[in-house]
Amino acid sequence: MLEDLLRDLFVEGFKKKYGVEPLLKAVSFQKTRPEFEGDFTIVLFPFVKLAGQRPEILADEMGSIMMNECDFISKYNVVKGFLNISISDKYWISFFEQNYKDDKFGHKPVVGAPVVVEYSSPNTNKPLHLGHIRNNLLGWSVSEILKANGENVVRVNLVNDRGIHICKSMIAWQKWGNGCTPESTGKKGDHLIGDFYVMFDKHFKAEVKSFLPTDFDTLDEDAKDKAVATAEEQSPLMRETREMLRKWESGDKEVRSLWEMMNSWVYDGFDVTYRRLGISFDKIYYESQTYLLGKSIVMDGLAKKVLYQRDDNSVWCDLRDDGLDEKLLLRRDGTSVYMTQDLGTARLRYNEYKPKKLIYVVGNEQNYHFDVLKRVLIRLGYEWGSDIEHLSYGMVELPSGKMKSREGTVVDADDLMDEMTETAKSVSEELGKANDLTPEQAENLYRMIGLGALKYFILKVDPKKTMLFDPKESIDFNGNTGPFVQYTHARICSVLRKASESGFAVPDKVEIVDLMPLEKNLLLNIYGWPSVLEQAAINRSPAMIANYIYELAKDFNQFYQGCSILREECLERRNFRLQLAAMTARLLRNASGLLGIEMPERM
Repeated sequence: MLEDLLRDLFVEGFKKKYGVEPLLKAVSFQKTRPEFEGDFTIVLFPFVKLAGQRPEILADEMGSIMMNECDFISKYNVVKGFLNISISDKYWISFFEQNYKDDKFGHKPVVGAPVVVEYSSPNTNKPLHLGHIRNNLLGWSVSEILKANGENVVRVNLVNDRGIHICKSMIAWQKWGNGCTPESTGKKGDHLIGDFYVMFDKHFKAEVKSFLPTDFDTLDEDAKDKAVATAEEQSPLMRETREMLRKWESGDKEVRSLWEMMNSWVYDGFDVTYRRLGISFDKIYYESQTYLLGKSIVMDGLAKKVLYQRDDNSVWCDLRDDGLDEKLLLRRDGTSVYMTQDLGTARLRYNEYKPKKLIYVVGNEQNYHFDVLKRVLIRLGYEWGSDIEHLSYGMVELPSGKMKSREGTVVDADDLMDEMTETAKSVSEELGKANDLTPEQAENLYRMIGLGALKYFILKVDPKKTMLFDPKESIDFNGNTGPFVQYTHARICSVLRKASESGFAVPDKVEIVDLMPLEKNLLLNIYGWPSVLEQAAINRSPAMIANYIYELAKDFNQFYQGCSILREECLERRNFRLQLAAMTARLLRNASGLLGIEMPERM
């Protein structure tokens, strides 16, 4: 990279001039601000004391030294303590000629031990919703970004297909389902089961209310909490549900048969949603297949006295020495908890892949859970527990507030994708974006725009931040949106088509010798792509990719408005601008592809 050459040049020049060698990592570069001349800016203030010079003098002396030592530095200027360096057009043209036809520009070959990335992790008692969409898009995109940076990625999904919440839907179907099926109701299986989960909660709340004391409203908060807990214990519905869970874990044939049937409905529904989202996995694990391994790990830890058992037979790990608390690993009735199966799943994956990293894409409400998981594994003797990484992300909220699955107030993933596609259709038809397309092409375009808008809006937000999702705001052909980037790509494709129709054959060789300001600005943005891609992997941040393609699209549109392409009379410059446009389109496709966004050729 050019920055590495400049960094070495700065350090060597500083050492010769001042007799002291500055730290290489302290020499940082940034793109020169538009109001100043230059391509890269070095901040000199960190080196003032070391050189014993005022910032302006230091900047001028280092600029002169670097320019004399390097033939691709064409000029420099000083603004206070900032050294602005201009790189020669010859260098940039050479860079472009070497890379403009590279389909994998910025990508690295895949090598090394695997990195296992878990995402999605749905429960089989409800359909995927908006929160799952952020999880799936983030997990899939981070996996693609890591692969582009040379990581050997294995994408996995852990389906939470057992437990008390699954039994709630099963009990509700038994009581109020009247033998209904997805076929008999015309509903996707995951939607049907989700309805019964909501139905259970409704009946359960009514049942709990009936067991509350008549003076409940007059009680203080502590007394109310105790009264509710007592009422929940008395609830026949909850007792039935707990009994069903015990039967499931003991292998009761009738319960297992019902469970398999209802889960199969859900899996069929999930598959439809995953395909629409463009999400896939290399392997799917099921909690029902890993929790027993987790229980055996816990019992082994108990035998080794790493864990301890209370009088009620529940098993715990004491993490108070680590500043945490005691963690339940097995309930008093011997049934497992989430941590139990996570222990089993982690060991299963480690034995299977020997990964250098186990990345879990899970919301930030589980920060404590994954801190505990790492510590428990290490306590149990699995040193690779330190290789677990929790890619924590913020929740998705709506203008109306938080979503609640049990109350049926979630935004269903399928409904949202339908809404996004319909909104894209309405906006596109109003703007005439599909006038020249066949009905089939138009419908495909609406899908691409709708899902592109959804994915871009979700992924452009830093993963750590809680985000507010507004579907209407996401579909806009102007501003920082997916449709804006897609329209820019379609505009470039239109230019390239017209060039071909006019008989303009674009040669492989680049023949210009100098650059116009807007050409150079676009070229500098393209040059920065490998660094952005690398930082996006380090930070696990698709938002950095989204921000990049938005800036690239903006720069191309400025170039397009200020530089004639097809009407340019100079053959060499026209060819170069066509080559530059083609590389921009390819880069928009490749970078957007890491976000799962398709780029239309016509809009």
